[in-house]
Amino acid sequence: MNLFTEGTNNILMLLVSTGPVVKAVLLLLVFMSVVSWAIIYTKFRLLRSSSKKSAAFLNLYHSNEDMRALLSFSEKVGGPVAELFRAGYAEVVRTEKKSRGELDPKGSGDISSRSESVDLVERALNKAMTKEASKLERSLVFLATTGSSSPFIGLFGTVWGIMNSFIGLAGSKGVPSLEVVAPGIAEALIATAIGLAAAIPATIAYNYFVNRVRAMEVEMEHFCAGFLNTAERYLNR
Repeated sequence: MNLFTEGTNNILMLLVSTGPVVKAVLLLLVFMSVVSWAIIYTKFRLLRSSSKKSAAFLNLYHSNEDMRALLSFSEKVGGPVAELFRAGYAEVVRTEKKSRGELDPKGSGDISSRSESVDLVERALNKAMTKEASKLERSLVFLATTGSSSPFIGLFGTVWGIMNSFIGLAGSKGVPSLEVVAPGIAEALIATAIGLAAAIPATIAYNYFVNRVRAMEVEMEHFCAGFLNTAERYLNR
């Protein structure tokens, strides 16, 4: 316990004794690390919740053909797939009313207009899928930036600190000993250590979240393809 306390005190003393440039580097790295952990926490909860909601909706979707009941359930459960269903269903209803002349008295129900209606449903699904994918991918860029840049930012602080240490040694009298050189080098290496501490979790989390988001995007693509086939049969009946 005493060794741990002594080591902690030594590290705090090194942090306090660092120069202004190294301090600025350390503050930047700490900020990036804190923001990264906040993103990791919120993104993990978001993806887990979205996955559960989508699974719940798909279970009902594949076992229930009542679109009105599905619409009501989608509004309650939420989730990416439910949002796709709502967007697609709303476009199907709108185009059906238009083909009947309820929205446009001059509208017609010929083959050309029905083909256009299917295209409109597909566009609505693609637009909704892009929106949901953007929600899932939000903030992942910051994790990627932290994972790739933090080691280099920390290395910059280390190089700067070692450079200042050697400049100070050059102006000192006598032969410098290890006891004189070691504190300056240890002080500079802290920046690299904190840079790695910020980069490693961010990189691991980024790779994990990217794989989860890709899997959910594939799930949304499959749903859109199936829903579009259903909508096409319904509109062309």
